[in-house]
Amino acid sequence: MSQPGLVGMGMALALGAILVNFSIHKIEEGHVGVYYRGGALLSTTSNPGYHFMIPFITSFRSVQTTLQTDEVKNVPCGTSGGVMIYFDRVEVVNKLDSFAVYDMVRNYTADYDKTLIYNKIHHELNQFCSVHNLQEVYIDLFDQIDENLRTALQKDLTTMAPGLHVQAVRVTKPKIPEVIRKNYEAMEAEKTKLLISIQKQKVIEKEAETERKKAVIEAEKKAQVSKIEWEQKITEKESQKRISQIEDDTHVAKEKAKADAEFYKVQKEIEANSKKLSKEYLEFMRYQSIAQNTKIYFGNSIPDMFMDPVMSAAASAVQEQKSTTESKESKKKA
Repeated sequence: MSQPGLVGMGMALALGAILVNFSIHKIEEGHVGVYYRGGALLSTTSNPGYHFMIPFITSFRSVQTTLQTDEVKNVPCGTSGGVMIYFDRVEVVNKLDSFAVYDMVRNYTADYDKTLIYNKIHHELNQFCSVHNLQEVYIDLFDQIDENLRTALQKDLTTMAPGLHVQAVRVTKPKIPEVIRKNYEAMEAEKTKLLISIQKQKVIEKEAETERKKAVIEAEKKAQVSKIEWEQKITEKESQKRISQIEDDTHVAKEKAKADAEFYKVQKEIEANSKKLSKEYLEFMRYQSIAQNTKIYFGNSIPDMFMDPVMSAAASAVQEQKSTTESKESKKKA
C-alpha cells in the first residue's frame, strides 16, 4: 500500500475514534438523561448506563432524581418597619420523580430548580418579611419560617410542577444591622438575667414548698402519734373501768350472797326457835333441867316455892328411877 493510502487510513481511523468517543456517554445512577438536537428537546430519555448519540449534533443533560439540596444564599428581605435584613443561606431539600423528568425539563429546562426553587424562595421570604416587623422575623416567628416556606413551595409545585417534592427547608438566622443586633444581644442578656432570676425564685419557692410540706408531714405525724397515744390511754382507762366494774360487781355479788346466807341462817334459827317454844319441847327441857339438878328435897310437905305439883311428880319419877338403878347395882355387887 502506498504512503498516501496509509495516511488516509490513519486519518480515517483517528476520525472514527474521535466520533466514537464523542458519541458514547454515561448516565450516573440516580439520574435520567435528556437529549437536545439543534437546541430542541428530544422526546428520548435514558436510564443510568452507557448510551450512544450523534456527536456534535446531539447533546445531553443528566438530571438528578435522588434527594438533593439546593442552597439559596444572601437573600435580601425588607421588614414591615423598613429594616433591610439578609438571610445568609436557605437550604431546600427536594426530590424529582423519574417519570416527571421529561415534562419538567420541557417546561422549565434542565435548570428547573432556579425557576421553581431559587426564585420562589426569594419571593416567599420577601412576602413573609413585608407583613412582619423585625421583632417577629428575627425573634418571635423565626421558628415558623422553615415550615411556612416548605408549605408555600410545595403548594405551588403541586400545581406548577407535579413530581417535584420539597422534603425540608432550613433557614439560617438573618443578618441585621449591627446597632440593632447589639440591642438584641443586650436584650437577650437581660432576658437571660430575668430567666435566671425567675429560676432562682422558683428554686426558692420550691425549697419553701418542700419545707412547708415537710412541716405539714411532721405535724401530721405528731398528730397521728398523739391520736394513737390518746386512743391508747382511753382504751387503758376503759379497760381499767371495766375491770373495776367487774370487781365491784363481783364484790356486790359476794356480799349479797353472804347477806342472803346470813338472812337464811337467821331465818332458819328463828324457825327453829319458834319450834322450840312449843309446849311439849318446853316441858321436855324443864324435865331435863330438873334431872340435871344434884339437889333433891324429900318430905311429906315440900313448899311450893321449891316445886310445883308438876315438878313434884317429876321429882318423884326421877327419884324412883334412881332408886331402881341403885337397887340393880347393889344386886350386881352382891
